[in-house]
Amino acid sequence: MSEIGLMSRRAFFVGAAATLAGCATSETSVRNAPIPRKVSYPIVPATDEELAVRYAAVEDGGHLIPAIPYKEIDPRYYRQRVKDPTGEPAGTVVVDTAARFLYVVEPGGTAMRYGVGIGRDGFAWEGEGVIQWRQPWPRWKVPDDMIRRQPSLARYSVANGGMDPGIKNPLGARALYIFQNGQDTLYRLHGSPEWKSIGKAVSSGCVRLINQDVLDLYKRVPYHARIVVYQGGMGSV
Repeated sequence: MSEIGLMSRRAFFVGAAATLAGCATSETSVRNAPIPRKVSYPIVPATDEELAVRYAAVEDGGHLIPAIPYKEIDPRYYRQRVKDPTGEPAGTVVVDTAARFLYVVEPGGTAMRYGVGIGRDGFAWEGEGVIQWRQPWPRWKVPDDMIRRQPSLARYSVANGGMDPGIKNPLGARALYIFQNGQDTLYRLHGSPEWKSIGKAVSSGCVRLINQDVLDLYKRVPYHARIVVYQGGMGSV
């Protein structure tokens, strides 16, 4: 087995054993996830055993996240380490909305890739920014324009305090808020309970990930990480 395969498996099982508007700042301490320092190819796909553990039910912050029936998802959208296609410096987050992929670039020529679903707001912005805020189990505070389209959501308005955190909350287990030139872009990376939306264009939200994947992403992406979002495929910005 390749060196990188061994490292990814070791990091994965150690981690498993250890178990659109709110911008609150409280946060628990976070360790960066292990990343390889030396690349050896080929990068081997995860086994069924690894995928079963990766997408198993998990308790986090007092919430029980259900297991994901990963075999019902296109395998290209599983979380996986790949040869970096972005050309960006290590530590950069790259979103390719056309391909429905999010990358975290690693040292040595690899990237961790996640399948994503893109909501209406996810097509509204592209360019470079920074991850200004990071929030575990965020509240969902529905913008006024969405309430105008769906009046039934008024009870979750900013004025009413939004929706309580939880597994039914559309922002899921984590949210990362993107700013550009010190201003909120209103563009978010966030978890979602709707695993069937991964790889698709959906009716609402920005860039959504499976909750198990957004937990992993959150460990890898610190405050003020650089992010690049492409709407027309990588290289279009």
